[in-house]
Amino acid sequence: MSFAAAHRYRRPDWSDEKNAAVFGACARPNYHGHSYACDVTVSGPLDEATGFVADLGLLDRVLHEEVHARFDHANINLDVPEFADGRQIPSGENLARYVCERVQRRLDQALGTGTLRVTRVTVAEDRTLSATYEP
Repeated sequence: MSFAAAHRYRRPDWSDEKNAAVFGACARPNYHGHSYACDVTVSGPLDEATGFVADLGLLDRVLHEEVHARFDHANINLDVPEFADGRQIPSGENLARYVCERVQRRLDQALGTGTLRVTRVTVAEDRTLSATYEP
């Protein structure tokens, strides 16, 4: 799943100088953007009838709604309330954890708790920089 989005790193309880010292260019007030790639890995029992671990149609719908529709062409700090000032910093690590939790919640609602587990989410800002969350 891919999406294009803008963000910046900033703690409102820190001065502009401290934000710049800790987060560097990522703290600039006018934000910056990335073409993200988000990889979600799930695990569960193999369905002998289908040969699948997951209903790929369901997984695709969940990823579209929880990742693409939420983040694509968004300013993460302004458009996603969980990443507003004073909340989570939209780092790759926090984005990966957020996606993991949202996708897992939706799969549990659709299939029942424990049926299908999100085992890894990797969010990449580019080809050389990514963060992986494994619950």
